[in-house]
This record gives sequence, structure tokens and C-alpha cells, in this order.
Amino acid sequence: MAVSGMAEPIADKMQEGVKQGVFPGAVLLVEHKGRTVHHAAYGHACLIPNPEPASTDTIYDLASLTKPIAAVPATAFLVADGRLGLDVPLEQFVPELTQDALRQATIRHLLNHSSGLPAWRPLYEQIIPDGTRLRESRLAERRAAIYDAIHREPLTEPVGGRCLYSDLGFILLGEIVERIVKQEWAAFIHGAVFPRLGASDLFYMSESGPTGEVSLAGRRFAATEQDDWRGRIIRGEVHDENTAVMGGVSAHAGLFGTAMAVARAVTPWLAAVRGEASPIPTPWAKEFVRKQSIAPNGSWALGWDTPSTSPGGPPSSSGSYFSPASFGHLGYAGTSVWIEPERELIVVLLTNRVHPTRKNDKIRAFRPAIHDVIFQTVVK
Repeated sequence: MAVSGMAEPIADKMQEGVKQGVFPGAVLLVEHKGRTVHHAAYGHACLIPNPEPASTDTIYDLASLTKPIAAVPATAFLVADGRLGLDVPLEQFVPELTQDALRQATIRHLLNHSSGLPAWRPLYEQIIPDGTRLRESRLAERRAAIYDAIHREPLTEPVGGRCLYSDLGFILLGEIVERIVKQEWAAFIHGAVFPRLGASDLFYMSESGPTGEVSLAGRRFAATEQDDWRGRIIRGEVHDENTAVMGGVSAHAGLFGTAMAVARAVTPWLAAVRGEASPIPTPWAKEFVRKQSIAPNGSWALGWDTPSTSPGGPPSSSGSYFSPASFGHLGYAGTSVWIEPERELIVVLLTNRVHPTRKNDKIRAFRPAIHDVIFQTVVK
């Protein structure tokens, strides 16, 4: 249920989303000036085989929210600590890269999605053609095969030519971080990043179970897709197939958590950008959320996106009212987070819009609409 009486227009819009089939279910959390003004669940966590209602404790596949929640603070902390430079050529970390242009690209290019790497490739099909037999092969060999494929992947754009959102770039970023810290990704995130960030109740569903110290007793996951590759409804395991080949753990996808856990993880970014006490140094936080000027007409900062609009184009997913200083991110499974520092506003929307199929993109029109309703209800 909502925690504020003024949230009726928000609840009405969310219920409309369920009725119109935008998503089976969702959890929406809105914080304004440090106070939770809306935190409610709508619809269902699962439709197949039997409908189950969503709750505010429902655990969602966060999909690409993994990037700003895990990969971006991991990189920011390494940069702030002097262990990593944003403008160091990638060849210094991964000499195996075969594309000369990519060898000269930098960490900044990866974070800004301007490295020239393609958005996505079905690498999982090359490595494990039959997903029902995924665990019959060694995990270390699968992860190495993913990295090797990216090392050899041809660029689709010149480095710095334009922003092209790239999962492959963030997988490569994760490999670089692992090489710097000499730890596996999940161990570093849980041991050095989340504690420093003050984040909790976030985890990967690895092949050996949840990472970190989390209890799943009595807790329910939102279901995602009926996956032909794995031959089953995906629930309690990562939806992204490339991440599945990597054992459920990657820098680009794989995190699970609740809306409250997401809000707690991004609150330090809001504080830091506003110059308030935060584990993230304010100068670096401002740099990471600042729209870069590497590629023309790009909306991307460093791992964070900023509101983007173009004449005649679709509205920003943050709607019409979030200021240019805002920053956020989307996730393929139907997740998003947007932060408006000037108004001290955080909006976390977690849905399972890919359940039971990813062939549902109604959320594209719904996202800006719900953010407009939230802004008009909470801020104005």
C-alpha cells in the first residue's frame, strides 16, 4: 500500500499500467527530500503457472540497473582512490584486445558507451547452444569464452563517434576491474563496494546460490520470461542469457533486489551530487553524472544517463519535468531509477514487463507518463 495519502494519482496510473498490460506487476518507490512518499506494489509477481500478487518485498531481476548500482560505484571508488584512471588506454589492462582502435579507447569511453563496441551480441548461443545443458560445462571456461569473444569483437562505430549503449562494453569494464583488484567480481562488490556504499539486500543469483550474506527464506522473486533457450519460465535466476553463461554474475546485469534496496544504493549519489556527506567524493560524483562531450548529441554521462529529448523524438524516460541535472538508468526487464538532485527526488520503478515474453514494449510510453504524474503529484 502507498505510504502517503497524496499518492492517489500515482496509484491510479500504476493500476492503469497493470490493466493495460504494460507489466504484470510492479513496485514503485518515491522519495522526496529524504522522506518516502510512496512505496506500493501493484499486480502480480508471477502469472504462470499460477498468479501470485506482488508485494513491496518482491525481489526483482534488476537487469541493467546492475551497471549504476554495482559497476559505476566500483569504478568511481577505484578512480577516487587513485587505482584507476578514466583516460588510460584499455590496452594497458587488456593487451589481448585485437581491435587497434579499441586498444586506444579508455575507461571513460566504456562508461560513456562511446567505445564503438556493439550494444549486444548473442554470445551465449556460440558458447552454449543448448541452455538446458548450461551447467554441464565449466563456469571458468564459459566466463573466459565471453571475455575472449569481446576481445575479438569488431567495432560498429569509431571510438568516440557516437554513444551506442553497450552491454559488451560493461562486461569488458568488469573484466578490467577484476584484473585491477585481483578478485572475482561478486567478491569485490560485496567485500569492498557495497559496504562502502552502505548498500545491502542486493545480490547476484550465482550458480551456487545468492552472493553476499542474504537470506531468501520465505521471499519471492518476480518471474521474467518463458525462455526458449533454457526451456522454462525464468524465476530466481538471471534473465539475461549472456550473464547466465557467466554464472549469473557480471558488471552489466545480474543483480537482484527490492525497490527499497535500490533506493538505499543510489541515495549516496544524490547526497554527493548535492555536496552532502557521502562515501562518494562530491567532485567524482559530479563527474560521473555529468553529460560528457565525447560523442556528439549523446545523453550519457559515465555509467549514468541524463534526460534526453530531440525535436520530434520520443520523450525522455524520466518524463517532461526532470531537470537536465537529473541522472538515471533503465533495465531491460522493466526496471528503472531516476534521481532529480535539485528537487531531492528519487524514483525507483521495478517491473517484470518481460513476463511471460519480452515482446511487450508498452513500458516505453508508460515510463515518461508515470514520472510526469509523480513529479506533478509530489513536487509541484
